[in-house]
Amino acid sequence: MHNNQPIGLFDSGIGGTSIWKAIHQLMPNEATLFLADSLNAPYGIKSKDEIIALSCKNTEYLLNLNCKIIVVACNTATTNAIKELRSKYEVPFIGIEPAIKPAALHSQTQKIGILATKGTINSTLFHNSLQQYQNVTFVEQIGHGLVELIENGQINSPEMFDLLNSYLQPMIASDIDYLVLGCSHYPYLIPQIKKILPPHITIIDSGEAVARQTQKVLQETCGLHDLTTPAEQIFYTNSQSEVLQSFVGPNYSVFPKKF
Repeated sequence: MHNNQPIGLFDSGIGGTSIWKAIHQLMPNEATLFLADSLNAPYGIKSKDEIIALSCKNTEYLLNLNCKIIVVACNTATTNAIKELRSKYEVPFIGIEPAIKPAALHSQTQKIGILATKGTINSTLFHNSLQQYQNVTFVEQIGHGLVELIENGQINSPEMFDLLNSYLQPMIASDIDYLVLGCSHYPYLIPQIKKILPPHITIIDSGEAVARQTQKVLQETCGLHDLTTPAEQIFYTNSQSEVLQSFVGPNYSVFPKKF
């Protein structure tokens, strides 16, 4: 079974491009359509009802463009809205959650740091995930201000380094050996984070796991691209297109859109 309709992805901004990159690397022949809702970023400080409403808006926009599957490339939207999305729409959904399981299974110190948004850390889905690992100590930190700096292209700024340092030092002092990145924006901070963390601490994000799950669900449900027609990679943003362009590179088309 083949299906040449695009994979739809949405995020509260440009962070979800880290998920898009993992999907595109695994399935380069698939068409994709990425929606960057940067005008409403960050989702992590919004109420659950606001996050659900924005997630429905984004989903309907992508469905109107004939997307065959929706990847919720945002931890906050997944943990707060995916249940409602799956009950409201018939299209398959792929969510993204902090990769707690591999960290918990491999940690030697049984102490794991989690850097995530307020919306993710305060969600029921996140807390239910933690309850599965009673023998592990989780050192949680809300990444106040990180998404805003990333959205403004300030990844390598002194302000970013100072913020990260203030968030990570208590985790280092707590003897963590894994750091779980609980926001799709945060993989772009890995070079900065590595300057702060000792080399024995492993950093985990969800990109590859989400890509594999997307491929699996496509094979089981709506089908993969048939490879006979070119597959477009299209990006829409309702904010500064040049910032999104800088994250995806010059080879892809970024379009400003109102949605």
